[in-house]
Parts: sequence; structure tokens; C-alpha cells
Amino acid sequence: MSDFYSTLGVFRDATEDEVKKAYRKLAMEHHPDRNNAPDAEERFKEIAEAYEVLRDPQKRAAYDRYGEAGLKGGAGGGGFAHVDLSEALNIFMRDLGGMGGFESIFGGGGRGPTEARRGKDIRVSVKLTLEEVATGVHRTVKLKTLRPCETCSGSGGAKGSRPATCSACGGLGEVRRATRSVFGQFVSVSPCPTCSGEGTIISTPCEVCRGEGRVRGERTVAVDIPAGVSTNNYLTLRGQGEAGPRNGPGGDLLVMIDVKEDERFERHGDDLAYDLPVSFSMAALGGTVTVPTPYGNEQVKVPAGLQSGTILRLKGKGLPRLGHDGHGDLNIRTHVWTPEDLNEEQRQLFDSLSVHETPPVRGSAGGLWSRIKEALGA
Repeated sequence: MSDFYSTLGVFRDATEDEVKKAYRKLAMEHHPDRNNAPDAEERFKEIAEAYEVLRDPQKRAAYDRYGEAGLKGGAGGGGFAHVDLSEALNIFMRDLGGMGGFESIFGGGGRGPTEARRGKDIRVSVKLTLEEVATGVHRTVKLKTLRPCETCSGSGGAKGSRPATCSACGGLGEVRRATRSVFGQFVSVSPCPTCSGEGTIISTPCEVCRGEGRVRGERTVAVDIPAGVSTNNYLTLRGQGEAGPRNGPGGDLLVMIDVKEDERFERHGDDLAYDLPVSFSMAALGGTVTVPTPYGNEQVKVPAGLQSGTILRLKGKGLPRLGHDGHGDLNIRTHVWTPEDLNEEQRQLFDSLSVHETPPVRGSAGGLWSRIKEALGA
């Protein structure tokens, strides 16, 4: 199984811009219409496949956590399949077709009117407790952003007016310029500067939004956060970002997860660790103690003769596996507690006990040192 980060030649903490820059360079280098090497087509498909995952915050978070298995299981939203050449070419033209340059040799469409009017993405952070991670949670986030103008219904035109077709681009929203070089004909495609890529001109703008089709305001968005998320996981809500000008498509809302530290537990993926101090008497005699879990308190049986460092495991009391069935475990690390200050009665009791204590002899079969050596693999 290939590593998507290695395929694009980026680090695991690479930004979205770094991912796209790496893809742009490699895709242009290995495009089958430019590269005649036998493996160029296969390499081109691998590059597109890696880019499709790493460019999407949800898919990337699932891949970082579970690899390709997480994508196939739907954790990144929508499953996963290897791309064919047609899909790879579509990805290439979709994201690089409007740059102007080499990619336009292939008849690139560029950034059309709809894409030119797309609103900006918005990124917000949501803090969660460990209990909320364990069960999943419904949240609402308040956004102060641009939203469609109610007066003109987002059209940007005054009531009763109609937009006119742009004479510069004929309503296409884009202009093409052809140039020739030793490599052949280059066709540069870019949004029409006259109509800003919309294909129409607002002759009588709305008085409220002044032809923009959107105004600044507040709105709330409901977010359903699944159980098992971690800090730096993302949720992508398509079209819930900033409104596009003149009824253009909205940007995306990226909800970044920030899980608060819980001083009771250490998190190791889906498993949790909890430190439990145990008294001398309980370690020797055994008993029952109450320990916290993300789902409430649980009674745990401490076996007689407990040795410090013994792990008691509560199956399924860890965190849910994101995108998969099942839960992790809660591992209880026991530590025999030694009192630092003894009152007179306690001192007398320990004096009496010391007469009857018989600690293991070093080197004896089954003794403490043997168990330590086994634990260390000696």
C-alpha cells in the first residue's frame, strides 16, 4: 500500500497550499500528454488519488488515523476507490485548468462563472470534553459572515431589474487567449475581467447590498460531531461557509475539533489509561474500588496479592473507533500507595505486620525479580 504523503513528496503536517503545490508540480510532470514514459500514466493516477484524499480535510483525517482502511470504511465521508485515467484527468482540469500555462494545452476549461462566484471557506474551532468525544455531540456554531441579501434575494439587482449579458465575453464568464510557442499552441483561460466571471452585468444594483448580492450578518449552523474524534480532526460542511456574490455557491465551513485535556485519563488512540493508587491492605487482601470512565463510574475488582504496576482492563470502556464499530479499552494502572506520615496506631500495626512479612528472595523461582526480568524481556 502506497503512502499518499510520500507519493506527493510532502510532510504529514503539510498545509493545503503545500499539498496543492506539490500536486501541481507532479501532475504537470507526469501528465500522459506530455510524458511518454511507460509508467507516466500510472504515476499520474497515483498522484491524483493521493491529492484527492489529502486535499479533503475529512478524508485526510480518516487516512491519518486508519490509512486506506479508514477511507474504505467511510470515515472520510463517501468511501474510497482507486481513480482511473479519466477521473485523474478530470481532477487535473478541475483544479488546475484555470491557471493559464501548460495545462491549457489540453483544452482546459478554467475557472467558470460558478466557481468565480464561490464564497470563501470559513474555519471555526469547537472544544469538546472527553465525555462528548465518547458519545458524540450536537452543537450549533454562530457565524458572523456574508449572507444573501434579503432585499434582492441575493441577485444584486434592484427590484424589477434584470441583469444584462456581458458584451465582453458573450455571457460565458471567461475569456481565452491563444499564443504559440515552440511547444505548440497555449490557450490561457481566465475569468472575464468585465463581469468578474459571471457572464452578466448588473445595470441597476440593489440599494441595500449595492449590487453585491450579500450583506454581513449572523447565522447559526448545526453541527453533528461523531463519537471518537480527536484534536485536529475536521468536519467539512459543504456550502455552509461565506455566501457567494450574486447567488454564487457558498464556501465550505471547516469545523476543527479541539478536545480538552482530561487530567483523569491519558489517551492512546481509542484506549484510555487511568492511574489507581492501592493501599497495602487492599493490595494484599483484594477488594472493590470505584473508578471513573467517560460513561460514568464503574466498580472494579482488585485481586488479592496485587503487585504494583499490574494493569486491570475494562473492555470496551475506552473511546469509540471513529468510522468503525467497537470501542477501545480503559487500562487501569495500579500503584501500591506507601503512606508518608504514620500516626502511632498505624506505626504499631506496621511493626506487628513486619514480623510476619516474608518478601521474595532475589533469584527465587516465581519471585519479584523473575517477574521484573520477564516484563523487561531479559
